[in-house]
Amino acid sequence: MSNSGKINFVQAGLLTLTMLGAFAARAQYRQEPGHSIGTVTTQGKLVVLTLDEGVLGQANLFNLAHHTLRFTPEAAGYRVETVASHWDSAFGAEMQGSEASLKNFAFPFSGKTWSTFSVGMTGSITFGPCVGAAPRPPSVVDARDPGGLSVDRFAELRQSGPAFVNTTPAISVFFKPRLSGKRYLKESADRAVITWSVTEPVGGIQDMSWTPTTNRFQAVLAKDGTIELSYDEVHAQDAVVGVYPVVHNGSETKIADVAAEENAAVAAHLDIKSVKVAAVDGLFLKVTLETRGPILPETDPAMTGVAYRVCLDRTKPAGDCTASSGTVWTMQAGGGRGRFGGAARYTAFGSGVQPAVTVSGNTISMQGTLPDGYKAGDEVFLSATVQAPAQAPAQAPTQSPGTPAAIVDRVAPHAVKLTGLVSPAVHLSSLTKRDGPFPVVYEAFHYLTPPRAMDLTCSVIKALGDKFDMLAYYSDFRIDNPEAGTSSTGPLGGGPAGGALMEKAARLR
Repeated sequence: MSNSGKINFVQAGLLTLTMLGAFAARAQYRQEPGHSIGTVTTQGKLVVLTLDEGVLGQANLFNLAHHTLRFTPEAAGYRVETVASHWDSAFGAEMQGSEASLKNFAFPFSGKTWSTFSVGMTGSITFGPCVGAAPRPPSVVDARDPGGLSVDRFAELRQSGPAFVNTTPAISVFFKPRLSGKRYLKESADRAVITWSVTEPVGGIQDMSWTPTTNRFQAVLAKDGTIELSYDEVHAQDAVVGVYPVVHNGSETKIADVAAEENAAVAAHLDIKSVKVAAVDGLFLKVTLETRGPILPETDPAMTGVAYRVCLDRTKPAGDCTASSGTVWTMQAGGGRGRFGGAARYTAFGSGVQPAVTVSGNTISMQGTLPDGYKAGDEVFLSATVQAPAQAPAQAPTQSPGTPAAIVDRVAPHAVKLTGLVSPAVHLSSLTKRDGPFPVVYEAFHYLTPPRAMDLTCSVIKALGDKFDMLAYYSDFRIDNPEAGTSSTGPLGGGPAGGALMEKAARLR
């Protein structure tokens, strides 16, 4: 279904609703106000929102069934190509747990050789100690089988692909949360074959299918380090596929240093002096903001609500970072919120960015991988903004954390050439041995991006006025959320079978 598919939602009175995790996780640090994202009409007691074209991005559905991907080691990375299907129908013995051991050889990966590894039911292989998000609310299947990669509950697969980079050495054969079934292991003198025969979750309140689905895929780990991923019959259309060695060389190369005009009207820690851009290990884009005065430490309560935002646009935006339609990375001060709480801290979020933020004196920095579609040598337009709870003159008293946020400093767009970088986000089916080598390489297959609850609500209020106590939303298309909510077949029982399988609830504030 196109992005202009309909979202229908019910007008509610005193019904108590909660915001589900897919909204909460993605908006944890976001402070941007809501805005209208479609056209509103009414059908009896239903309000129907037809989305504007492109507001939920583009789906990227799995296209490798009956194909084999070969990853050939070269230098510090891999060449990737699609070859004739190499499916081994003799699976070997069924695994009784996630831990696997090799007796005939050790597999070279991520700078080491491995005789043991973890095979996750959810379609991945990890090497070394388990590294997971902590604390994390596990999905239903993850709670029973901790092997392999894992993500937070309700995580979007579009965001999970880059989030796996540099966490633990891993091969994502077909990572999709909540798969269940059987795994098999067979070893010969020079290779190990791991096979999955699994189904998507079935018949539950958060599930997309009423009957089991067939998903058979296979990884071959060769003694020389070659990796082959094969897909026999695959019903699921969303997953992460890729190879994730850990890259920690620390080599840094300057790309650009953009100077900014002084803004004496704001506090020194909010006034950007320069934006420095560098390539790290040929894989990560590092962005450092230098301010006129020291960045507030995480022990200072006044840091809450401050956000440093950097934007990358393929074409020059009409304004600054506030008008960006490209990639937005944000370092925001907050914490102590949500179900799991925690101390106040700076955290980075955005497509491909890693959550860790480094503060040193007058600088604050983050780094991440380029999103799909960016490549070395591309010219992009770099801009930045600083957001604070309120305009903050140099001698202003501490602002209340509840004070509405405002943009207090801006850096106009500057053209920057992305030299010395390789994007790990690719379209695997299009690669040949001429491409790369890639130090890390993956593709995230996913449905449309979940809409923000505040944008849905603003769309309604703008069209019909602020006259609702509560609003409940449900759609007639899939979104990028492996646990997408209570099943539905659309308004008044309409819609195709298997459609309308997502319900989202959002409290109107």
